[in-house]
Amino acid sequence: MADKIATRESYGNALKELALDYPDLVVLDADLAAATKTGIFQKAYPDRHIDCGIAECNMVGIAAGLAAAGKIPFVSSFAMFAAGRAFEQVRNSVGYPHLNVKIGATHAGISVGEDGASHQCCEDLALMRTIPGMVVMNPSDDVEAKAAVKAALDHEGPVYIRFGRLAVPVINDTPDYKFEIGKGVVLKEGKDITLIATGLEVSETLEAAKMLEADGVSAKVINIHTIKPLDEDLVVKAAQETGKVVTIEEHSIIGGLGSAVCDCLSAKAPTKVLKIGVEDRFGESGPAVELIKKYGLDAEGIYKKIKAFI
Repeated sequence: MADKIATRESYGNALKELALDYPDLVVLDADLAAATKTGIFQKAYPDRHIDCGIAECNMVGIAAGLAAAGKIPFVSSFAMFAAGRAFEQVRNSVGYPHLNVKIGATHAGISVGEDGASHQCCEDLALMRTIPGMVVMNPSDDVEAKAAVKAALDHEGPVYIRFGRLAVPVINDTPDYKFEIGKGVVLKEGKDITLIATGLEVSETLEAAKMLEADGVSAKVINIHTIKPLDEDLVVKAAQETGKVVTIEEHSIIGGLGSAVCDCLSAKAPTKVLKIGVEDRFGESGPAVELIKKYGLDAEGIYKKIKAFI
């Protein structure tokens, strides 16, 4: 796990790499191409990149029009603006007519760091989950982020993908790694407890599982890269095997992965669940790594919360 790369970088690289095979792929950005990394695509395909200026709602409307005309548009901005500011346009112009628009939302969660609470969107997964027919993905590393972009291109219909600003370890560079929308990945087998993580919390959860192992606790670790549709069969099976479930996300504990897992388990296999994420509060300005630690979302914080739960 030596290599570290921000999934927003992976996003820009994937768009550029896939452009040749997908001539209908166009990319729209809201004056943030350098930050969202769509600038990588823009440099290679300037005629297929549209800078819409700081007008996210308008950008989504343009994308809807392009999709209706047969293009595959990717709209990009910070999660706070792509999911937050443009929510009504995403719902009414993309979700309702079920158009083939993809949303690449970067700088999600508290790991946005110094930009502070106004930019640290911990509500995006919850918002996007509620839109009928919307696929919601949150890749954990470089390999998975690129695979998610490819899967989104091949999927007919609206897709939301969350990308991060912070460089994270590459954990999926294994020969048997396979990405499929709606399918979770078992990263580690265990019999005492199931840890279900998403996004940048997957690598932290793997580290926490090692710490638990040293204490004699055998933890099963599942990477859920697709929040919606959720891999309910895998979640139910794991819950039945271990009897206890913990969800870990860099998102509010309201409405995100934890809520999706609880919705599933309360209906199909009632199980005691601990939700680890951002509590009912806003973020704050500070270095990303320190914020993750302060909010108890680093390996040590996760380990301590699980120990108390057990």
